[in-house]
This record gives sequence, structure tokens and C-alpha cells, in this order.
Amino acid sequence: MFLRLFKYLWPERFLPETPAQDDPFDENPPLAGPGRVGVLLVNLGTPDTPSRGDIRKYLREFLSDPRVIEIPRYLWKPILHCLVLTMRPKRLEPRYRGIWMDGGSPLMVYSRQQAEGLARSLRARGRDVEVELAMRYGNPSVPDAMTALRRRGCEHILAVPLYPQYAASTTATAVDAVSAHAARLRDQPALRFIKRFHTDPGYIGALAERIGSHWQANGRPDLLLLSFHGLPRYSIELGDPYYRDCMQTAQLLRERLGLEPGQMEVTFQSRFGSARWLEPYTEPTLAEMARRGIASVDVVCPGFVADCLETLEEINQECRHAFLEAGGKQFRYIPALNDSPAWTAALTDIVDNHLQGWPVTPAGH
Repeated sequence: MFLRLFKYLWPERFLPETPAQDDPFDENPPLAGPGRVGVLLVNLGTPDTPSRGDIRKYLREFLSDPRVIEIPRYLWKPILHCLVLTMRPKRLEPRYRGIWMDGGSPLMVYSRQQAEGLARSLRARGRDVEVELAMRYGNPSVPDAMTALRRRGCEHILAVPLYPQYAASTTATAVDAVSAHAARLRDQPALRFIKRFHTDPGYIGALAERIGSHWQANGRPDLLLLSFHGLPRYSIELGDPYYRDCMQTAQLLRERLGLEPGQMEVTFQSRFGSARWLEPYTEPTLAEMARRGIASVDVVCPGFVADCLETLEEINQECRHAFLEAGGKQFRYIPALNDSPAWTAALTDIVDNHLQGWPVTPAGH
């Protein structure tokens, strides 16, 4: 407190010894250029390693976000620290280890590939744009990624939360993190945000191509199941548009694939806690499908553009077991978009459309 007071009263004592190269009091300063453009991809996050300690650190940050857990802090904090953070990391450790890749968690590996693919695709279109990846929780952090873009001269930053369907607990908290870091900057960049892309033709087309290629190679199942991440019902009742977004994505994808309503169903996964969440729930629905005679099912998760614990472990392992245990004969998980060329092209179009009016053309072109 006293140090901040001294800095305020006598700021010159705390200025860097080496002043900036440009004279801030130049009466005839050179005209400032428009600066460069940066794209910040933001995904949810992942532990740094599958160790119990790193999982606990990640969960502490993730589950401390009031947009993620909408329970009064005085009620939630004792539950988080005394129960969740003491028990859940132990249960999650073998699950993370079971899906871990050489380059890290699948979410990190595929998100990096998406960032690299986007950068290459934008350069191929003649766009002078820098691309950075950030994780809302964990590393690389939003402040670190924004700092990297600023150091490369980015005066304009487009933030792209990698959530097709908007939810306050995903998209909005990414916007919060970007805005909170910008609020601490003296010289802020111009900011734009992509709110959602759940009906984007390229995104729907990339999903349809992923599913169609799978069917061409393996044949069609009795039923296609779309499993979206769940939310508490009260979130929707309070005005969150997430359920509507999911249903619109499902409708467009069904039309694109040429399926009849009975050939595709929608469920919601990853329920947490005792509150009522969006229904029907994925795992019990799969078990019921098997019991009523559906022999083969393909499952795809349109809300995840990169595979992660929720798709590779919860869906491809736990839900697979539930379906087969209940009498199902064939369960196939269709991977997320990950680094598919169709998704790279779609993401490039989405980003390019939101860069209109910014200086994305290299000087001299």
C-alpha cells in the first residue's frame, strides 16, 4: 500500500532508468503507423502435466471462476477447497494420463495445430497477421499471449473464443479475461471479439465432412448422436442462449447430412453437481438406446473443436462402456475437427471476415 502511494506521489523515482526511444514530449512527432493486427485464439485450458498437483492447480483456477460455478462464494469456497480439490485430482489423474500425448494434452496439441494452421492460411491469403494461442485457465495465459502480440507491434487484436455455441461460462469468461488484461494497460490495443459461429456454413460444412468421411470409410450406424457439453438449466432460464445455439447447430447439421429426425438425437454431457442440467443426459441415453434395440451408434461432439478429456475419456471410454454394457453392439466416436483442412479453411474465413477494416495488408501491397 505504501509503495503504491509513493509511486503516485513521486512517480519519477520509479520510472525506468532507460527512457523510451521516442520523446513523449516531441512537439513534432512522426506520424504513427496503423500498427499490426493480432488474432488471439482462446480455448478452455488444460493442466500442464497429468500430475495430481498440476490438475489441482488447473481445477482451482477453473472452478474459482464465478461464471463457471454460479454459487455464492461463501458457500462454494469451502466445498471447492475441502472436497473438490482434495478428491477430484486423484480421480482425474489416471484419466488424464490415459489420453496424454507426446506434445501434451490433446486439447493443447490440437489447439496449437489450429493456431499454426490459421497463421499459415492467413499468410497464404496475403494477410499480415500475428496469431497466438491462449488458454482461459492454465498456460499459455491470456495476459501472456496478449503481451506477446503487443511486443510484435499488434495495435489491433481480434479475440476468438473457440466455442461455436455461446455460453456465459465459456465465451463470456474468455471475453472477461481479455478485457481484464486490457483494463490494466496504459496503451490499449483496439479489440474485437467473435461471439459465436454455431451457424457458420464453413463450420457446419467441416462437421458434415468429418462425419461423411467417417461414414464413407466405415458405413452408417443405426443412429447419429450429437453430444454437447451440458449446462445447469437455471443458466438457460436466466437468459443464456446456449441451448438455442446447440439446437440450431444440430438442425443445420441434420439438414446438411440429409438425415430424418429419427436418425439423429441430441444429448448433453459432463454434468457436475446435484443441480438439474440440460437434458437428456448423454450416458443414460446411450444405455437406454441399447436397451431398446439400437445396435450401432456414432457419437460426435460439435461443441468441441478440439478433442479433450470430455471427448476422448468421457465419451469414447465411459459412454462407450455404458452403451456396450447395456447390450449395444457397435459404438464409434467421430473425432473433433482438430486440424482437419476443412476446419482450418472455415476458421480462416471466420477470422478473415471479422478483420475487415483493419490493416491486414502488408505495407507496399
